[in-house]
Amino acid sequence: MNTAFLFPGQGSQFAGMGKSLAQAFPSARAVFEEADQALGFELSRLCFEGPEEALRLTENTQPAILTVSVAAYRVLRDNSLEPDYVAGHSLGEYSALVAAGSLRFADAVTLVRKRGRYMQEAVPAGRGAMAALLKLPEGKLEAVLTEAAQGEVVSAANLNSPDQVVIAGDAGAVGRAMELAKAAGARRAVLLPVSAPFHCPLMRPAQERLAVDLDQAPFADLRCPLVNNANASEIRSGADARRGLIDQVTSPVRWTESIRLLAARGCQRFVEVGPGSVLTGLLRGIQPSLAGLRFGEAEELEKLRAAFP
Repeated sequence: MNTAFLFPGQGSQFAGMGKSLAQAFPSARAVFEEADQALGFELSRLCFEGPEEALRLTENTQPAILTVSVAAYRVLRDNSLEPDYVAGHSLGEYSALVAAGSLRFADAVTLVRKRGRYMQEAVPAGRGAMAALLKLPEGKLEAVLTEAAQGEVVSAANLNSPDQVVIAGDAGAVGRAMELAKAAGARRAVLLPVSAPFHCPLMRPAQERLAVDLDQAPFADLRCPLVNNANASEIRSGADARRGLIDQVTSPVRWTESIRLLAARGCQRFVEVGPGSVLTGLLRGIQPSLAGLRFGEAEELEKLRAAFP
């Protein structure tokens, strides 16, 4: 039975995350110290204490989640718990690449700090929006988006599960898509409290700025394969890892396809490594037979060890 480590993205953050790991495990504490040094401020205090408002700022959220996720991974590695495959949701792809040995943590944490800032600055405040469409009948999405656009941008941003699709784009077009989706049979359409419309063509200015930084960062070939967001394909080379991080800025996160590919590769055990349990919650909606475990708090280690032979 193969094991996949899954790394969460934005939205999994909370004040207090990572604190139990840093208190219990020296290797986790060292990751927080490395992040503080790389960024030049106490990211660790922001993770452990908040405040929530500061933690919700995209340029803080992204390095914070990455740091907690890598700290959790290092503890698992110290306990000889290693994945056969990795994947990460949006931002989580950086954490996955650190775990796979492709990207150095100090490089990753500075890159995602910039990534968050570039995304925030790509679209003027109030212009963009994101919304979750829940239980939209299969085959209806494309028609909804086409009709809603009316010369503006609206596209799929996160294909999270068959029952959950997130859309992004100009606020007017997203609002029209929400009404059209409900008329087409969606159970709910929920506007998301985000600061920018991620994973859509409006992010092109951020993509262009980030590409310059990614081209300067060293990427090694991966120790274990990663299934990436932009193509939902298995990659092993550093060059493909870099290309995937550039492409994902304006492309949808193809999470449903990614999980199904991992299952097809023999992964039956999935471990969400980092804060929260968003990805564990999505697993059953994608394929009911898949088992999800999580590791983001010190007390979860024993349960996890018991699940591995």
